Formats: sequence, structure tokens, C-alpha cells
Amino acid sequence: MKKTFLAAVVGVAVATAAQAEPINLNLSGGNPGGLWSLLGAGIDRAAKVDDGDSVITYQATGGGFANIGLLGANRTDLGLVHDAEANIALSGGEPFKAPIENMRAIGYMYNWAPMHFFLTKDMADEYNIDSLDDIATSGAPIRIGINRSGNITSNVALKMLEEAGITEDMLSDNGGQLVRAGANEQGELIQDGRLDMITNGIFIQHSSFRAVDENVDVVLLSIPQEVIDATNEEFGTGTMVIPSGSYKNQGADISTVSLGALLVATEQMDEATAYSLASSLVKNIDEVRAVHKSMQALTPELLTTPSVVEFHPGAIKAYTEAGYAK
Repeated sequence: MKKTFLAAVVGVAVATAAQAEPINLNLSGGNPGGLWSLLGAGIDRAAKVDDGDSVITYQATGGGFANIGLLGANRTDLGLVHDAEANIALSGGEPFKAPIENMRAIGYMYNWAPMHFFLTKDMADEYNIDSLDDIATSGAPIRIGINRSGNITSNVALKMLEEAGITEDMLSDNGGQLVRAGANEQGELIQDGRLDMITNGIFIQHSSFRAVDENVDVVLLSIPQEVIDATNEEFGTGTMVIPSGSYKNQGADISTVSLGALLVATEQMDEATAYSLASSLVKNIDEVRAVHKSMQALTPELLTTPSVVEFHPGAIKAYTEAGYAK
């Protein structure tokens, strides 16, 4: 009896020691109340399903570039970053002074933030503009809104405009200009008649675009394939189709560049922690899907898809065990 009891006690002790410790990590995201803050809450809930003592603490930052800087300096455990931002960091492009090479991916969170180019219908009709590259030869005095410096969609928009033959000098010569403004501000400016075109890389039917589509007569410009290919090659972005009818004057599918977002750690994260987090994400993916209707398309297959940043060994182990290793 004593031997049996002692064996049972030893067995419980061994089992307890083998259990993973709860994870306690900081996650650097973006603006408070934005999608990334909701993702932070979903990631935290996914971890808590497996261990109620686990905590993912979300901290608001200036966005992906800022998060990469924090990761590079080992001042945060996790960061949400756009794939295009990570691609720039890996090569040491602006705003980085040297390559950031310590990043390791935990999961691919979404890849459906397509670049939109909305032009007022009056301007499009007057200058016969249907495609982005029509602008270069149109002579139209177009005032184009692009996102603020430091936002990756600004970099991508400028590249796409350049590949379509549109420069700031050309716009100026025609009486137009580039105006830097955030998504909501762009929407207000085009509704007030102070912009002729707006562009951003955010979800289809995002509230800012929906307001423009409802209150301004606009058309969604098509994008030449060579512009898409050149942009994807430079930024590591993908291609996405905005389905016909997504906006009121859109009569055909439009292919365009699409940004995605990654959950990234550093190589300093121990394998057990990365394994635990990745395992919780793939098993409890519904917790992340539930944060916003735009996240309903997240699947284990996408979560485990390789992108521009190599996966952490702990994440690879988790996804291999779950049957999703690529």
C-alpha cells in the first residue's frame, strides 16, 4: 500500500513538472481600438484557453515599423508587422539603418488588405481614366491622397504610382499634387472636394471606404499586372482580387497588391514559449476569428503559411504536430 501511494505521488509530481509554464508576453501592436488591438485580445484569449494563467499584454505603438524597431532592440516579446515592413527591415531599407535579422514568425494573421485607388467619376470620365496607368498620359490635375510617411501603405502606393508612370513632378506640372493623410482624413477630404483620388491598403468595405463609396461618386481603378508584379517583388506583398460589385460603380473584378500581417517574435524567445503560443493559436483559432468579422477568413492553413520572415523553431514544431507544417 505504501509503495503504491508513493508511486502515485511521484507520478503526480512528474506530470506536474512536465506541464508547460503559463506564458507571459508583451505584444506591440498599433493604435488603441484598431484591428491590431483586437487581434491582441484574440491572441490573449487563445493562450488563456490552454492555460488560464497565461497573459498576452497588448501595448499600443506607432505600428509595424515601430514594432520591428522594438523587436530588433529586444525591447518587446512580440510584434504585429506587415509583411512589406518586415521585408524592408530584413534588407535594412528606410527607416532602418541596418538589417533587422533577429525576427522569427509565430503566425501569419491575414493577407487580405488590398490596395485601393478610388478616383472621382467626374475626373475619370473627363480624362478617360479607367486604369492607374491612364493617369500618366491623361494630363489630369489630380490631387491624390496617400497615407502619411511611416505608414507602409504610403511606401506601397508610391511604388505603384511610380511603376504606372506617375511622379510627384508630373502631377505638379498638371496642376495636381500628392497629399499625405490617414485613411479617415482622406475620406473626409474627397467628400469635401479637396481630393480627387484616395488610396490605401485596408480591408474591402472598410468603414472609411464605405463612407466614400456612399457619399461620393467614385470609381475603383484597375491596376496593370506589371505594376502588381513589380510591387510584389520589391515588398514581398501578394496579389488579391477585389470582387466585382464590392463598390457601387465597380462592374468587374480588380486585381491589386495586397498587404498581410504577421505575428513576430525574436530568436531569443525560447522554443517552449514559441511552441506553446503557436499551439494555442492553431488549436484555438476561433478566439482570433471572433475579434472582428474581417478575421473570419483566418484558417490554420494561412496561420502556418511561410512569408518573408522564417518561422520560429518552436512554432514549426507546433504546426508540424498539428499537421500544418509547410
